[in-house]
Amino acid sequence: MELHIEQAGPIGQQIIERDMATMSTAYTREYGLVVDRAEGSEVFDVDGRRYLDFMAGIGVLNVGHRHPHVVEAVKAQIDKFWHICLSDFYYPQAVELAEKLQAIAPMQEDTRYYFGNSGTEAVEAAIKLAMYHTGRNKFIGFFGGFHGRTLGSLAFTGSKTVQRAKYRLGLHVEHVPYPDPYRPVLATHDGQSQGAAVIDYLEHHVFQTTLSPTEVAAIMVEPIQGEGGYVIPTPDFMPALRQLCDNYGILLIVDEIQSGIGRTGRWWAVEHDNVEPDIVCFAKGIASGLPIGGIMVRQSLMSWKPGAHGSTFGGNPVATAAAIATLEVIEQEGLLARAGESGRFLMSAMQELQSRHQSLGDVRGRGLMVGIEFVQDRRTKERAIELRNDVVQRAFHKGLLIMPCGRNTIRLIPPLNTPQEQLEEGLFILAESIAEAEKEHLLS
Repeated sequence: MELHIEQAGPIGQQIIERDMATMSTAYTREYGLVVDRAEGSEVFDVDGRRYLDFMAGIGVLNVGHRHPHVVEAVKAQIDKFWHICLSDFYYPQAVELAEKLQAIAPMQEDTRYYFGNSGTEAVEAAIKLAMYHTGRNKFIGFFGGFHGRTLGSLAFTGSKTVQRAKYRLGLHVEHVPYPDPYRPVLATHDGQSQGAAVIDYLEHHVFQTTLSPTEVAAIMVEPIQGEGGYVIPTPDFMPALRQLCDNYGILLIVDEIQSGIGRTGRWWAVEHDNVEPDIVCFAKGIASGLPIGGIMVRQSLMSWKPGAHGSTFGGNPVATAAAIATLEVIEQEGLLARAGESGRFLMSAMQELQSRHQSLGDVRGRGLMVGIEFVQDRRTKERAIELRNDVVQRAFHKGLLIMPCGRNTIRLIPPLNTPQEQLEEGLFILAESIAEAEKEHLLS
């Protein structure tokens, strides 16, 4: 924690000291950033320092900080009313948001919606509905997955032991390998892909030894693993997983909390795989930082009776107004196409950097969801964890906000409307930081 105090300016240092005396010890802070204000893709700290934001509140600010259209919608709603419990009453903002989401749903069947306050609440709702609808109470998740920290969602989370240590988890979740093309876990044969190997492992090992498929309510999967390292599965995996679920009457829950709302250049990352899920979990980028999350469900599966699930604050009218405005910005400003274009620019630039820096073992991404995996040696793929951490810190000191993910990966997730010149500025800082870190860690 001393490092955080040293990194901040004098005003920031005082606030960090007060924070350390009062706030939960469970919070993880990457560096000594004490925010005063933000605009677009720029953040300013309490000591007046400017930073480029390539983390977007960890994938939340898809249209940037304080977009004028979102600000206007929030102010207008506050002038009307800011709370009436959606579980008990009606208001037009929630209905309008549901209708806008229906128009962009990745399923052909009509959809229904439940709104909560966060991503982990969205996952909890999906778990409960899957159990309620199927009458089954067992699940399958993936190593490396992150789905939240409340007890139900935590049973699925498999990204870091510290997130699960000392908690007793009552939900039965069987974890299996995620099909990582760069770091495959399962042995393959006859040209088999890692995705096919995972499906084979499920069907011919898990289903034959420890878990009957007739007991499984749902499989929950991230179409791109977020906290797990921005891992994109082999292309055949999601269609094969959909078929496996269909074969055994298992629901397919897709966690789009980090990858959805245009982040990958499409509304939902699962659209890249041409797969229709049964339930979609969403949150983060949908409301530009106001607390809302929820589930999108095929209409035929929404079998809850009144009172079976609910939330006092879920679908708050101010948050729903922000969500409607956020979706409008993405549509009106063509940010799906822009995310794709900016993502191709970022990927091209990072691949060029990869050709000059041996520590960049793998560069991967879709749209503006880009991961850079750092290694000690490209042949052995030994993880360069300390070097990765050094790059994050050096970038911060130079005015670029980035975040780690996985064990040795950095994620680049700027707002979808980040200007080209700011993308270039951020890449210049990142390149400098990588070069300096490699020199410090004796890599070249």
